[in-house]
Amino acid sequence: MATANELPLAVVSGNRIGLWTELIVVFLFLPLLIYAGALPNWPIPLLLIVAGYAFWILRRDGAFESVRLVRFRSVWSGLGRVLLRDALLMAIIGVGVWRFAPRLLFSMVERNPVLWAAILVLYPLLSVYPQELLFRGFFFHRYEPLFGSGSAMIIASAAAFSFVHIIFGNWLAVALTFIGGVLFSLTYRKSGSLNPVCLEHALFGNFLFTIGLGQFFYHAYRL
Repeated sequence: MATANELPLAVVSGNRIGLWTELIVVFLFLPLLIYAGALPNWPIPLLLIVAGYAFWILRRDGAFESVRLVRFRSVWSGLGRVLLRDALLMAIIGVGVWRFAPRLLFSMVERNPVLWAAILVLYPLLSVYPQELLFRGFFFHRYEPLFGSGSAMIIASAAAFSFVHIIFGNWLAVALTFIGGVLFSLTYRKSGSLNPVCLEHALFGNFLFTIGLGQFFYHAYRL
């Protein structure tokens, strides 16, 4: 197979234009349309549709290693260090909620324990894996010609992940997901597998719902 350096300049430029167009439509225009009310604000159904598109693209791409989507061998590699890093960040967030918004602390657990329990189970399945398939597995492979595989890719993936959270209409969701996006991207780049990233993402997400910040990430729930 010809490399990018061996392809005619017009072909390479055309591929880049196509990739930029796709990226702008999927990761910029689509969230903006939802935020503006031009599309229904149905996060999970829309996420599953877009993640399905990403999965279809990856399955048709012979250069993509499908084992990245399912392999377990890299789950335990460096997991202790990752969990320690995450635990420290969770502790900071928890102290922040306790200090600056004590009325939120464990509010979902206390007021709607059935919903909280359902989220703990369903969130990793219906939200975490599709998000990581889209923003890590798909994004890293699909847009490598645009951003490379280093720091630019980490920032681009985190920015796209963060920006889509404008649909929840608050700055906290955007800020926290940018930080999370950087961490998840670093984990994915090191492990080459979605599984450790999904574990990390699920722990963070369920922690945020438990600690009382769920209303910033789930527009159907408000205190």
